[in-house]
Amino acid sequence: MTLLNRKTNDRMAHWFFLCIAAASITALTAISFFLFLEGIPIFKKVTIFEFVFGKYWYPTAEPPDFGIFPLIAGSLCVTLLSALMAVPLGIMTAVYLAEIARPKIREIVKPVVELLAALPSVVIGFFGMVIVAPFLQNTFDVATGLNMFNASLMLAFMAIPTICSLSEDAIYSVPVSLKEASLALGATHWETIIKVTLPASISGICTAVILGISRAIGETMVVLMAAGGAAMVPESIFDPVRPLPASIAAEMAEAPFRGDHYYALFATGIVLFLFTFMFNIFADFITHKYRQTGEASL
Repeated sequence: MTLLNRKTNDRMAHWFFLCIAAASITALTAISFFLFLEGIPIFKKVTIFEFVFGKYWYPTAEPPDFGIFPLIAGSLCVTLLSALMAVPLGIMTAVYLAEIARPKIREIVKPVVELLAALPSVVIGFFGMVIVAPFLQNTFDVATGLNMFNASLMLAFMAIPTICSLSEDAIYSVPVSLKEASLALGATHWETIIKVTLPASISGICTAVILGISRAIGETMVVLMAAGGAAMVPESIFDPVRPLPASIAAEMAEAPFRGDHYYALFATGIVLFLFTFMFNIFADFITHKYRQTGEASL
């Protein structure tokens, strides 16, 4: 009777989790279908090449221009600059907390870092707009403090806690036996960190970087408030930009329903979706490759 009850419970758990997974996949498929359904009609007015590589975004002009290349350039530049700041700082902080910091310091600093990850994006965007923007404008003597550097700095501030927390967990979970073996062979603590601990935890670190940068790619409020909102290709880090999510958020409420502007914004969402999708595929490939390399080396 006990064995029968266990089998029944296993089947119920199996079907329960299967339904949850199916619901998630169904919801994602429905969202993707709706996105493409509402975005494709704009290509009756402009070609895909003109839409993606067009240099001017004036959807309300007569005649309108639906070129999103400046928006794509703004998104890529902001994301790349934020990644250059967030990834090294996040990983180095994780190494410090997991391998160097004293237990008491780690118990204080790690909860603070995790609390920073819970800050609402609108609060970070408001901080960048009210505090950081005047500082940049006065310090670097630029036309406006709402620019690409400001937005990238705020996105890095958002991504660092995620990268740091997950990377620290991955580094901390490396078996102690590996570290002790390295030290027993004569390696220093620093050599053990570089040649043993980090390679053994590279898969978890890659996952942390993926999650942190993915948040930066799709973030809306920070770039809407701190990037400047200019649909132009940036020539320096202090130029105002308008990334893809900011353009969608700023203009969707003003676009006539089922009009060309409305369809163009959904097509912009398609481009953002494809960028995020390709980034995740590439990141998953890198993670899987390093996981195999790490297993082989161990």
